[in-house]
Amino acid sequence: MFASRPAVHPVEAPPPTDPVGQPTGVLMKDLPGMPGTAGGLGLRVAQFAFAAVALAVMASTNDFPSVTAFCYLVAATILQCMWSFSLAIVDVYALLVKRCLRNRRAVCLFAIGDGITAALTFGAACSSAGITVLIDNDLNICGENHCGSFETATAMAFMSWFALTPSFLLNFWSMASR
Repeated sequence: MFASRPAVHPVEAPPPTDPVGQPTGVLMKDLPGMPGTAGGLGLRVAQFAFAAVALAVMASTNDFPSVTAFCYLVAATILQCMWSFSLAIVDVYALLVKRCLRNRRAVCLFAIGDGITAALTFGAACSSAGITVLIDNDLNICGENHCGSFETATAMAFMSWFALTPSFLLNFWSMASR
């Protein structure tokens, strides 16, 4: 009556002892473009460069303060330059000390900051594009204005937003997947 019952005990395989056989690599959460990676640093530098070019081109014209949308573009690109430059410094630090930037609070801060600057940059680029089309196509007064400079600054603001969008999406995805 007291018969023994069969029991199955799992057997674990011993870990490999040679380091050559172990796969070296990146964790799945370390996607290129995430904060603290070389791709993330590249995106931040591109954001900064495009926003700085947009700011420089718009500031080189003497009649941008007369249009509110262009003033908004200058303000948004200043904010974009400061945000991207500061996060590029953080990325350089993280790469130099080989530090992971997947801290919950840091990722949340990066996602919120990227979202705010993305919305402001996109809004400023769209409003500047609308005014540029109005001046160039509808009013036909490009000869009196700096239409080429306005179009270049607007295009660079859109390029800055295109470089910012992957950063925002990756940070938001990382924040939401925790």
